[in-house]
Amino acid sequence: MSVRYIYGITGAGVELPADLRGLGDRPVEPVAHRDCAVLASELDADRPIGTREDLLAHERVLERLARDEVTVLPFRFGAVLPDRDSVLGELLEPNHDEFAAELAQLEGMVQLTLKGKYVEETVLGEVMRERPEIVERREALKTVPEDAAYYDRIQLGEMIAQSLEDKARGDAEYALDRLARHAERTIAHPPRRSEEILDAAFLVRRDRRAEFDRAVDELGQEWNGRVRLRLLGPLPPYDFTGHAEERGG
Repeated sequence: MSVRYIYGITGAGVELPADLRGLGDRPVEPVAHRDCAVLASELDADRPIGTREDLLAHERVLERLARDEVTVLPFRFGAVLPDRDSVLGELLEPNHDEFAAELAQLEGMVQLTLKGKYVEETVLGEVMRERPEIVERREALKTVPEDAAYYDRIQLGEMIAQSLEDKARGDAEYALDRLARHAERTIAHPPRRSEEILDAAFLVRRDRRAEFDRAVDELGQEWNGRVRLRLLGPLPPYDFTGHAEERGG
């Protein structure tokens, strides 16, 4: 027995890469209804799904399509239906109009995700220059025995952390304002790690990709030595559909 593993939705008749393979190195094939198609692979029903290699295979399929300029609605990792009839009757036919409308809205678009991380020593130096009272308190505490100023040291650490948080918030807003004008839509996520200041997804028209890249390069030059930027993409529109709970990047 076999099942159908689902990667996403694309337009019917879209030309897929001939060597597109997914989980278990199985071919990815369209199951079409009207002008939409589910992208699926046939897997053995007793095959467990959930390894890191499976997740990477799922992402590789979707990101290969994005690179090849195929518009796709990415599905979250792990979506499985029993057979081809279920793919049609339970997924594609009842949701066809919604899928078609969403594909039309995303046609010609890619997601680009920008992450930013402070160069800690540089930004700490900025904080010290901007907040001389922090420097004064730090210098004063150097002359006090450690156990005699325990809470004062905690308070100093909190002051520095709050200053860094405020600075990160301002820098993130500045970056979003600079880059949003080159995108159709923007979604900013709370940074996943403490050292990150920016984790934002941009929906960008393919014909404006070079323009967006230039804007990121200019921001990187402006922030050279204080913020490390990392641009991921082109990606499927993970953050701009209701079907992909797993974010790329």
